[in-house]
Amino acid sequence: MSEERIKYILSWVLWPALFIGCMSFTTYGFLNDNPILYFNIAYVFMIIALWRLEIWMPHEREWHKPDGQNIASILHTLSSKGTVQSLLIYSTAIGLADILEGSKGLGLWPDAWPLWMQVCLAVVVSEFGLYWAHRAGHEVPLIWRFHAVHHSVEKLWFLNTGRFHFVDSLISIVLAMVMLMIVGAPMDMMMWVSAVTAFLGMLTHCNVEMRFGWLNYIFNTPGLHRWHHSKDLKEGNRNYGENVMVWDLLFGTYYDADYRPPADIGMKDYMPKAFWKQILWPFLPVSIKQRLEPDFVHLPFIREEK
Repeated sequence: MSEERIKYILSWVLWPALFIGCMSFTTYGFLNDNPILYFNIAYVFMIIALWRLEIWMPHEREWHKPDGQNIASILHTLSSKGTVQSLLIYSTAIGLADILEGSKGLGLWPDAWPLWMQVCLAVVVSEFGLYWAHRAGHEVPLIWRFHAVHHSVEKLWFLNTGRFHFVDSLISIVLAMVMLMIVGAPMDMMMWVSAVTAFLGMLTHCNVEMRFGWLNYIFNTPGLHRWHHSKDLKEGNRNYGENVMVWDLLFGTYYDADYRPPADIGMKDYMPKAFWKQILWPFLPVSIKQRLEPDFVHLPFIREEK
């Protein structure tokens, strides 16, 4: 069998195999009271697998070129995913569970359902908050200031999966948690949702040639997310789903086409290259931005389709 034939077969198999494999390994950890260890092992495995696959069978070879943002992307990942998620999920969530003990929200949670069905429901419910947080990041100028950090990348690959301003991540996580609390979901559902989001997020941003078929109507795949990073806002202001596409389909923001997504991605807004400037950028007035960055040109809010 030729190498090209092997790559074609793998392009259909890799996405479900990596996601199911990593989630199964993490599930074993959950069921044996050691989810963090097993999740971290699976997460490292996915990083290594995608790193090698991006070299061997990339979607865009153009994205192999260095963009000078590796350190910034890693630091954003540590500051947003590490700090914010750790504080909220493992500290605040426990505290909120204590405060809300006996409340059960609206009491709608189906505790008698099998665990896998509860996890699927938790993903869909939390996705409602994630969807609107993400959509607001594109349609509300104040929130776009923070979300722009993520869209400032000019290539997609596994390393910029967690490249979010910590305020952007905070908004998304809080809204997802609120949705679960409203329906009365047990707080450990947030940990399950976080695991799903971590694996799907890594897959969504990877630069690996994959094919998805009907999976595009259920999950946020790399094929759909590449449209979302388009500079053309008729393509870019679409596919807001973090994990699943149910709310995009219901609210009319789902987008897929029969032509290839653009390789020239990013945004028209200005974003400095240094990590510390990217962190401060959303908070600064135009006058200070111009002093920090002589090349900075102030533009009106441009994420709206004209």
